[in-house]
Amino acid sequence: MADASYLIALALLEQGEGRALPLQGKSLREPLAPDAVPGAVGHQLALDLLMRVWQRSDQGPLQRAAADHSLLLITVPIEALQEQLPALKAAWLNTGDTSALLQGLRPIASGVWSLALEPRQPITYQRLG
Repeated sequence: MADASYLIALALLEQGEGRALPLQGKSLREPLAPDAVPGAVGHQLALDLLMRVWQRSDQGPLQRAAADHSLLLITVPIEALQEQLPALKAAWLNTGDTSALLQGLRPIASGVWSLALEPRQPITYQRLG
């Protein structure tokens, strides 16, 4: 189980004077192949996370904090989920430096994608880095 892989959806948001980085995750039975995309499980995680973001809007207006990189999916091993990811999240919440967050994710994540939506098209994954 130590080599278990997790798929995590992250939303980089601004609300009022502060930032928020809610996340939603799911363990994967098998790691994704290097050239694979998260597929249906990624879509479901993104939907679950966006429902939480929608509920959060009751507390005030929300804004994407990182333009097209405001909704991310990453695959990480459990060790990174417990150790490095919380530190990266805290640093982003304090600084809002999305470039530093993405740079910090690359060595711990086997995949980093943003989600894109064009009018009248399905959601697509765009691999970062």
